[in-house]
Amino acid sequence: MNPNTEEEIDGSEEQELFEHFRIEVDKGQGLLRIDKYLMNRLENASRTKIQAAADVGSILVNEKPVKSSYKVKPLDVISIVLPTPPRDTEIVAEDIPLDIVYEDTDVLIVNKKPGMVVHPGYNNTSGTLVNALAWHLKGLAFAEENNVRPGLVHRIDKNTSGLLVIAKSEFAMTHLAKQFFDHSIERTYQALVWGDLPEDEGTITGYIGRSAKDRKVFQLFDDAEKGKWSVTHYKVIERLNYVTLIECRLETGRTHQIRVHLKSIGHPIFSDDTYGGNHILKGTVFARYKQFVENCFALMPRQGLHAKSLGFVHPITKKNILFESELPTDFREVVEKWRHYAYYKPMDDTEGHKLDNQEKKLMNLKK
Repeated sequence: MNPNTEEEIDGSEEQELFEHFRIEVDKGQGLLRIDKYLMNRLENASRTKIQAAADVGSILVNEKPVKSSYKVKPLDVISIVLPTPPRDTEIVAEDIPLDIVYEDTDVLIVNKKPGMVVHPGYNNTSGTLVNALAWHLKGLAFAEENNVRPGLVHRIDKNTSGLLVIAKSEFAMTHLAKQFFDHSIERTYQALVWGDLPEDEGTITGYIGRSAKDRKVFQLFDDAEKGKWSVTHYKVIERLNYVTLIECRLETGRTHQIRVHLKSIGHPIFSDDTYGGNHILKGTVFARYKQFVENCFALMPRQGLHAKSLGFVHPITKKNILFESELPTDFREVVEKWRHYAYYKPMDDTEGHKLDNQEKKLMNLKK
């Protein structure tokens, strides 16, 4: 079994793109459809393949995706980007500190900090978890043989924090990959979401696929032909008035799964700028409340999502092992701010400040 199939490593990670070709158009180039232009510049590239690449957003001109009908202009910079790295890609080992929760001769558990990309991709070639792993596992034959993904079995988003398991041997890689494929890995996340969920627990299902309007964004479909089946179970941990802290348990691992699922039920993750959680979606009209939420966004300028626990069968001992991690500081402090606001705010919902004339008018309108 190939451990690097999309099913096993998809996780909930943003799909990185790797630049395979880069072409700078000559000054004297006349206007020409890009599919025809690339047919003449790339070996073994049919027009059908080029058009298919354009359809999925893999052909960029001056950093922006274009259709196959785009007319190439002088000095255009064309990039062909794909979700898989070129075969000759070499990962540069970097001495980046890792928060290691557990390590033995076969597995490594890392608590990834928010803001760290898991794998180098297009316009993002260093400072990633993989660069750090290449350094940490330096000298390990398995890691050097799998330089592009040294032991990487699954991924989480750049701005999601939490636990990842890394394989340190071929046997461990295959064993762990099969557990992900069989959906037997235990994974729970904690998420801060907008709104007060109507039920204490529930299950969200559907087919996740790329949005036709924006290829970087995913959405939930009822049609199996438009995406991959996905299942997320959730339960409420704490209700905080206009936001709710919940636990999510993944049954499948699709790209952006939790973020897409929660948006689909009208409760996007707090501060998620991709799926609409970075706007005030619930609450009052008062200026003080708006400032309070803006302060929370500033404190945690990324989606409130944390990979809290990770459990699996150890590939060698065959014992079930489970690891847990605390919420990172930014997430914890935002939850505490909401907790204080929800439990101690006055009934007029103004955080105890003296009402100004505008707020008095607004309150009268609400009565």
